[in-house]
Amino acid sequence: MRKQKQSYSRSHANRGKVFENLIDGTNNQYRNNNFADVRKVPTPVRIVEAEGNNVEGKFGSASWVDYSGVYKGQAIIFDAKEIRRGTNFPLKNLTKKQYEQLRSWHFNGGKSFLLICFWLEGKNEPEIYLLKFEQLETAWVAAEQGESKSISLRFFRDHCPRIRSGIYTVHYLEAVGVDS
Repeated sequence: MRKQKQSYSRSHANRGKVFENLIDGTNNQYRNNNFADVRKVPTPVRIVEAEGNNVEGKFGSASWVDYSGVYKGQAIIFDAKEIRRGTNFPLKNLTKKQYEQLRSWHFNGGKSFLLICFWLEGKNEPEIYLLKFEQLETAWVAAEQGESKSISLRFFRDHCPRIRSGIYTVHYLEAVGVDS
């Protein structure tokens, strides 16, 4: 007897995929031009059942950030988050494990950051910002002390570099702040 496939929400399954595809394209351009080597970290898959050539697996939870690499001899690590509704980035969109990983790399000399993409109603192009680890840490600690558990678009506009397209699709590395 064959199992019936479980249905899933396609919009939920592909959350963040558009933004990740833009970043993947940029990273390919970076590599092709010997500008940087940044790679997407694959999501772990746990095998649930194997029968002949058919293998069924489930994606594991996000325990690692989306991307890691090297730019101008400097280790970089970051996660990409996409906001489709609203004008706040909820800190709950980042797991504690991901935060701790960003924190560890930061304190060991790497560049850690988030790329946040806001898709705003009525606009053809998203607003993309780079949130440095220091800024994330300030918000994270404040949230743990009972303050706001999100970061407003206003904060991003006022305090974070906006990432624009140009020669590269999402040219985020010019905002990272690595000296040559």
